[in-house]
Amino acid sequence: MEHYFHQFLFGIYPYICLAVLLLGSLVRFDREQYTWKSDSSQMLRHGMLRLGSNMFHWGILVVVIGHFAGFLAPHWMVSPFLSASQHQLMAMVGGGAAGVVAIIGLTILIWRRLSDTRIRRNSRTSDIVVVLMLWVQLALGLGTVVLSTRHMDGVMFEQLTHYVKGIVTFEPGVADLLVGVPLTYRLHIALGFTIFLISPFTRMVHIWSGVASLAYLIRPYQLVRKR
Repeated sequence: MEHYFHQFLFGIYPYICLAVLLLGSLVRFDREQYTWKSDSSQMLRHGMLRLGSNMFHWGILVVVIGHFAGFLAPHWMVSPFLSASQHQLMAMVGGGAAGVVAIIGLTILIWRRLSDTRIRRNSRTSDIVVVLMLWVQLALGLGTVVLSTRHMDGVMFEQLTHYVKGIVTFEPGVADLLVGVPLTYRLHIALGFTIFLISPFTRMVHIWSGVASLAYLIRPYQLVRKR
């Protein structure tokens, strides 16, 4: 039973989460565009919002980009410049620093949301659940950094890299790559996919708008006529 649960959680569940993320986001954008927003609480209270929001968003942005670049970069592109151990060390230092900044910022935002009566009353249950899940995910991520100091040979890092690439390339039996991997890593992976799963039904859906805003870099200049 444990074997089948492992195969489902790390071999099938990720595809369910990614499918729901893509299809659910498309359906919500098509049917409920007026709910496609981050529901900012700035009008209720300014205090601590700018500091917490900036720390969290900049930190999490570096973490996410680092995950994509570190795990999905082709081996032939990285290997001429970095060994597996050097690649792991760079991920630990960069990701660890960004993770600390992000979790401090998110802690400020959670404290602000829960301690302020007006903000708490105007928060949905899903808002609180999402921020708490993100906090736990960041804590698990920092936990993996601590665990990584025990094996600096890069073998575990390469194993996790192959797993992520295997998910993207639909490699069969990819869940077997996580057999024997410490629980903290597996919880981090499972919770990450779960966050993808719930994103279309929560305020997390506004992430797509952040990605789409990159189009502003290449769009024509906006002409403003003076009177």
